Amino acid sequence: MTTSGASPTLNSAAPGRPAVLAISMYAVLLLSYVINAMDRQLFPTIAKDVGTQFGFNLAQVGLQSTIFTLGMGVAGIPTGFLLARSSRKTVALAGLALFSAATLLTAYSVGFWDMLGYRFLSGLGEAMQLTALLAIATGYFVRNRAFAVGAINFTFGVGALVGPNLGAALRDTGGWWHPLIVFGVVGFVILVLVALVVRPWLTEARGQDTAHGPLEDFGAPRLLARNPMLLGASTVFAGLAIYAYLGLYPTYLREALHYTAAQAGLAVSMYGLGAFFSLVGGWLGDRVDFRRLLAVALVISAVAGYVLFSGTGEVWVHLVLSFVYGAAISGVVYANLAAGIIKSVKRSVAAHGSGLFVASIYIPAAFSGYLFGKLVGGVGWTGAALIQICAFCVVAAGLALAARRASPA
Repeated sequence: MTTSGASPTLNSAAPGRPAVLAISMYAVLLLSYVINAMDRQLFPTIAKDVGTQFGFNLAQVGLQSTIFTLGMGVAGIPTGFLLARSSRKTVALAGLALFSAATLLTAYSVGFWDMLGYRFLSGLGEAMQLTALLAIATGYFVRNRAFAVGAINFTFGVGALVGPNLGAALRDTGGWWHPLIVFGVVGFVILVLVALVVRPWLTEARGQDTAHGPLEDFGAPRLLARNPMLLGASTVFAGLAIYAYLGLYPTYLREALHYTAAQAGLAVSMYGLGAFFSLVGGWLGDRVDFRRLLAVALVISAVAGYVLFSGTGEVWVHLVLSFVYGAAISGVVYANLAAGIIKSVKRSVAAHGSGLFVASIYIPAAFSGYLFGKLVGGVGWTGAALIQICAFCVVAAGLALAARRASPA
């Protein structure tokens, strides 16, 4: 946990290096994550067109939209162990290369199974990049870990805002495959920039901050302990709720409410705008009891998520509530679950903690679109949202509150 007097900036990092230079290089790393977020938010926008061309049903479209999260989840914990033994910069670059290549190849899919494979591979790459970024953020900016993680998710908000709108525009000019090609190529351009600009003294820092004195380290010595397991379980339910929305909300807007692709893209982009709240959410998580903060944000997410699927067709309602949902569940919940799990273990196993977070949110989320599609077939869109978004958020809140405050052994 941070001291009460810690500055709400990334300047309280490690000694001996210019803060401006460190933050500038960190910004380049965050720019690479913009491409990740653009890719992740793109497919739901073009999912209806893909389904129409290939004859996919709703459950199959949902699986294509979220299967990348299985790749992310599968790679999460192994990547955490890999990071404890190798360069974080190398892992981040390898992940960026893999998901950019998979995005590009998705544009040339010929059927269900090869597209599913490319989507899965993109998730493997994204997990490598995200797990490395979490380790870099919490290893260098040791006194403001939640704020640093919030900066990552803030960057996700930039990509989530740009991705659907730019993707819809590119789709209109060249078909559903056009944005996939553009985003894939841009990913490789950013890869070269990261390789040239970012230095190892930033990426390989291991959580030392001697300039500010000793840091508390009350976390568990292993992942299989009460707090990391409870917070991991909370992440599972939160992830199922997040990706039910991200996977099929645009399809709901277009099929149930008859929105155009541009209107659906705009509504989804408001979720990304809400994710800009991550900087505030992370800052708060470093200064108050993050468990209670999580509980409040998850209840807000439950209410907003349910109303979004309640059948109202008013565009302004969807714009406002998508923003609220994004601010609560992405801006507060995501950042503080990630930082909370890492805080719940000792810094010597922090990379494993980042892997646990990635696995906990993305393995279940891989099936969230398929589960949500099945629930829609049984109880309709509103009933499905009541179960998978509203109820799951409440369960996640209870699990977060059950975790104990960090204290000396």
